[in-house]
Amino acid sequence: MENITVMVVEDEAVIGMDIRNTLQRLGYRVPPVISSGEKALEKTAEIQPNLILMDIILNRGQLDGIDTAKMIRDRFNLPVVFLTAHTDTHTLDRAKQTQPFGYIVKPFEERELQTTVEIALARYKAECEMQKALEKERELNELKTRFVSMVSHEFRTPLTTIMGSTELLQNYSHKWSDEKKNIHFNRISTSVQHMTQMLDDVLTLGKSESDCVRFQPKPLDIVSFCQALIEELQVNYDNKCTIDFRVKTNWKGEDFPILDDKLLRQILANLLSNAIKYSPEHCEIRFELEYRDRDLVFTIADNGIGIPESDRDRIFESFHRCQNVGTIQGTGLGLTIVKKSVDLHGGTLEFCSQEGEGTTFTITLPCS
Repeated sequence: MENITVMVVEDEAVIGMDIRNTLQRLGYRVPPVISSGEKALEKTAEIQPNLILMDIILNRGQLDGIDTAKMIRDRFNLPVVFLTAHTDTHTLDRAKQTQPFGYIVKPFEERELQTTVEIALARYKAECEMQKALEKERELNELKTRFVSMVSHEFRTPLTTIMGSTELLQNYSHKWSDEKKNIHFNRISTSVQHMTQMLDDVLTLGKSESDCVRFQPKPLDIVSFCQALIEELQVNYDNKCTIDFRVKTNWKGEDFPILDDKLLRQILANLLSNAIKYSPEHCEIRFELEYRDRDLVFTIADNGIGIPESDRDRIFESFHRCQNVGTIQGTGLGLTIVKKSVDLHGGTLEFCSQEGEGTTFTITLPCS
């Protein structure tokens, strides 16, 4: 009970002090008694008590206990127990509208007060847990909806491409040159790679959500790692954009940083892929690596479509895609995976963006 704060709102000083002393004797933490509804609202905002014991008739100020309880419920969603000598129907009906957690009629015994307070606290805790469970269920349902929407949308295009190219090859390959055949074979291969990547993203997210992903750092030749990744991405995206890789560090070659190469690949590959996908052709992607205060700092900047302000609070949510992506393919999982991989490293992830002008991501990872 030492950490339970019960605030008493009572305009009769003697009664208020008696209640406060009783509650303190029972082990609750009780601030000085409040004598008006207006002061009760002010103090509730300040100290956020676990429970408020509210006298219904408050002769000081403009608010009575019932009006004050309603405002506390609406603004702070905290439990209120009424203390009153009034049991008439009209008062009870008004009190019930505020959904109180108890109603104690004066005079009352110490045991009755303790029982009412404990039951009110237990009920409030149960309601909060129920609310959290309902919110979690709502989030899961929303996640399922997004997943189904993503799968139905993102799989339809590559499957249509595969089906179309396959039918054309079946019906006309005997008339086509090898060059024309290869065009359709490449389309099929690209579509399969796209669907495979989507499935890999979903599996990676599932593992991270279930805590199956482990942080396994080891010495890593970070410069060679980044250079190999850049070469791979340039091939995959047919050199759509140039990646300007710059190393700003003075560590010695044999003194490699300690990082998880698999998680780092998830971070850099997703951010660089996004920079390429959402930028116009033949543009330059800036990719910088800096060693700063025993941290590795990666900066990836593009001149692409940018992130709309309305989407910036949600870009790390699973399956969320910005409203300006148009027909550019994607699962809405890349940045979610990036965030989780950075968190596993114990690092930080920041970004700044201007719609229509580009985005810069800065990742800071401890490397020793």
